[in-house]
Formats: sequence, C-alpha cells, structure tokens
Amino acid sequence: MIDLYTASTPNGWKASVTLEELAIPYQVHPIDLAAGDQKTKEFLNISPNARIPAIVDRENDLSVFESGAIMIYLAEKTGKLMPTDVKGRSKVIQWLMFQMGGLGPMMGQASVFFRYHPEKIQQAIDRYQHESQRLLQVLDRQLAENEWLAGDFSIADIANWCWARTYKWSGVDCDNLVHLKRWRDAMRERPACQKGVTIPVALPKMAENPEAKEAFTKGAQRILQH
Repeated sequence: MIDLYTASTPNGWKASVTLEELAIPYQVHPIDLAAGDQKTKEFLNISPNARIPAIVDRENDLSVFESGAIMIYLAEKTGKLMPTDVKGRSKVIQWLMFQMGGLGPMMGQASVFFRYHPEKIQQAIDRYQHESQRLLQVLDRQLAENEWLAGDFSIADIANWCWARTYKWSGVDCDNLVHLKRWRDAMRERPACQKGVTIPVALPKMAENPEAKEAFTKGAQRILQH
C-alpha cells in the first residue's frame, strides 16, 4: 500500500495519475496548502522541502518526495511505464527532466504572474508565457514524429501532460499546435488520467464558474504568502 500526500495541482496529479496507471493500491492524505499543512513537522519528515506530492511505501518502509523521483520509483517498483534498457530508460528520463526543469517551472511562474501576483508585471508575464509556449512547441515537434514522447507510453507522457493540460490557466496560446493537441486528447481519454486529476478533489471548470475561479485564485495567493 502506498500513502499519497498530495493536493490538486499538476505536480500532485503526476503522482496520482501514475498510481492509477500502474493500478497500485494507495491511500490519499490531502494536504491543505492554503492552511499550511505542508509546513507541519509530520509532513516535513516525509517531504523535507515542504512540497507535494510525497509518498510512503509501507511495503519497503520508504518515503519519497519530489514528483519526478516518485514517478521513477513507482515505475521501477512495478517494471512498467519505463523501459529497462539503457537507451529507452534514458529517453524517458530526458523527457521527464524536460518537464521537471523546464515546462513545470515556466508554466508555474506564468500562472503566478498572470493570475496570482498582486501587481501585474508585464515583463514577467511575457517572459514566462513566451518560454512556456516555446517549450510546448518543443513537445509539438517531438510528437509530430512520435505517438508518445519517448517511444511507448511512459511516465514522461504523464509528467508533461499534467502540466500541458493547464496551458489556458497560464495564459498560453497553443491551439495551433496540432500534434500536441492530438496527444493531449489521447491522454485525456485514458481512464487513469481522468481519475488521477480528480485526486484529492476534482477542480471545477474555471471558465464556467467565476466564483470558483475567484476562490481558487485567492487560495493560490494565500499559498504564495506561506
């Protein structure tokens, strides 16, 4: 059994979608970021950087923090979603690191300055939105010649999709990236992806619910102050 400590964010979804794809039994422990749950001593013992997601594998008496490390651990634990040969494994890890070091941070900062920052600093908004768009174009080029990012379906697809699916919230326009759209649509049809992005709670469709959008934005602003 895996204990999953998480919140409804792209990084959190990376862990829950992976667990769903691998059909590993897990128990969800919601972390209320706005309330500061991530700063408690109990959680810091599991995740020293005070970030979600984190897991505890009861079978191995092991805790793992950092979303990418969690995905690699779960894939290697089950022998699925990542090849075992050197070349195949390297390709998957490369595209996972592309998300960890590029797409996630850039889209995250785009959202911060576009949605949450009290002062609208246009240079910062432009910087992060443009870089996010460039990175989505990199994915589009890769997907023009490949059904999945690194050969077969893998944790690399899960990691990048969990962020790429939020492009509108970051204020990024990628509707003209047809290969990316084909891949996003294929990911969205997977039952594990559908279930994983509802963990620990399903977020409302912000475009259709202005009140929910305002509440979510205020909550994110409180998190940034912690």
